Amino acid sequence: MMEEKWEALPQAKRFHAPLQAGDTEEVTRGCRHTDPDICSKNSMPGVCAFVREDGMCHAPPRSWRRQYAKLKALAEHRSSEGLRWK
Repeated sequence: MMEEKWEALPQAKRFHAPLQAGDTEEVTRGCRHTDPDICSKNSMPGVCAFVREDGMCHAPPRSWRRQYAKLKALAEHRSSEGLRWK
Protein backbone atom coordinates (compact mmCIF):
# COMPACT_ATOMS: atom_id res chain seq x y z
CA MET A 1 0.00 0.00 0.00
CA MET A 2 1.40 3.38 -0.94
CA GLU A 3 2.33 5.65 1.96
CA GLU A 4 -0.12 8.36 0.84
CA LYS A 5 -3.00 5.86 0.94
CA TRP A 6 -1.87 4.56 4.35
CA GLU A 7 -1.73 8.07 5.81
CA ALA A 8 -5.22 8.85 4.46
CA LEU A 9 -6.68 5.65 5.90
CA PRO A 10 -8.70 6.21 9.10
CA GLN A 11 -6.91 4.76 12.13
CA ALA A 12 -9.80 2.39 12.90
CA LYS A 13 -9.36 0.70 9.49
CA ARG A 14 -5.59 0.23 9.58
CA PHE A 15 -5.84 -3.03 11.55
CA HIS A 16 -7.55 -4.61 8.53
CA ALA A 17 -5.44 -2.93 5.84
CA PRO A 18 -3.13 -5.03 3.63
CA LEU A 19 0.34 -5.84 4.94
CA GLN A 20 3.07 -3.31 4.28
CA ALA A 21 6.79 -3.77 3.82
CA GLY A 22 8.26 -4.23 7.28
CA ASP A 23 5.17 -5.74 8.91
CA THR A 24 5.87 -8.91 10.90
CA GLU A 25 4.14 -10.77 13.72
CA GLU A 26 6.12 -8.71 16.23
CA VAL A 27 6.28 -5.22 14.68
CA THR A 28 4.19 -3.17 12.29
CA ARG A 29 4.92 -0.27 10.02
CA GLY A 30 2.73 2.40 11.50
CA CYS A 31 0.20 1.91 14.27
CA ARG A 32 -2.31 -0.94 13.78
CA HIS A 33 -4.35 -0.23 16.92
CA THR A 34 -7.94 0.69 16.11
CA ASP A 35 -7.92 3.12 19.06
CA PRO A 36 -4.35 4.15 19.91
CA ASP A 37 -5.55 6.27 22.83
CA ILE A 38 -6.14 3.13 24.89
CA CYS A 39 -2.76 1.57 24.04
CA SER A 40 -0.59 1.40 27.15
CA LYS A 41 2.48 2.03 24.96
CA ASN A 42 1.06 5.11 23.18
CA SER A 43 3.83 7.69 22.71
CA MET A 44 6.38 5.53 24.57
CA PRO A 45 9.86 6.35 23.25
CA GLY A 46 11.47 3.52 21.32
CA VAL A 47 8.21 1.54 21.15
CA CYS A 48 5.36 3.60 19.66
CA ALA A 49 5.16 4.24 15.91
CA PHE A 50 3.92 7.77 16.57
CA VAL A 51 7.21 8.79 18.22
CA ARG A 52 9.77 6.51 16.55
CA GLU A 53 11.82 7.98 13.69
CA ASP A 54 11.22 4.88 11.55
CA GLY A 55 7.46 4.81 12.25
CA MET A 56 7.60 1.18 13.41
CA CYS A 57 5.32 0.00 16.21
CA HIS A 58 7.01 -2.44 18.57
CA ALA A 59 3.83 -3.07 20.58
CA PRO A 60 1.06 -4.03 18.15
CA PRO A 61 -2.31 -5.18 19.54
CA ARG A 62 -2.44 -8.64 21.14
CA SER A 63 -4.71 -9.75 18.32
CA TRP A 64 -2.13 -8.71 15.71
CA ARG A 65 -0.47 -12.16 15.36
CA ARG A 66 -3.75 -13.73 14.25
CA GLN A 67 -4.60 -10.77 12.00
CA TYR A 68 -1.11 -10.85 10.49
CA ALA A 69 -1.57 -14.54 9.60
CA LYS A 70 -4.93 -13.78 7.95
CA LEU A 71 -3.55 -10.84 5.99
CA LYS A 72 -0.47 -12.82 4.94
CA ALA A 73 -2.60 -15.73 3.71
CA LEU A 74 -4.86 -13.32 1.82
CA ALA A 75 -1.87 -11.59 0.23
CA GLU A 76 -0.39 -14.94 -0.82
CA HIS A 77 -3.73 -16.03 -2.29
CA ARG A 78 -4.15 -12.77 -4.18
CA SER A 79 -0.58 -13.05 -5.46
CA SER A 80 -1.08 -16.62 -6.67
CA GLU A 81 -4.27 -15.56 -8.44
CA GLY A 82 -2.52 -12.58 -10.02
CA LEU A 83 -4.80 -10.14 -8.18
CA ARG A 84 -3.67 -6.80 -6.78
CA TRP A 85 -4.86 -4.65 -3.88
CA LYS A 86 -6.74 -1.53 -4.87
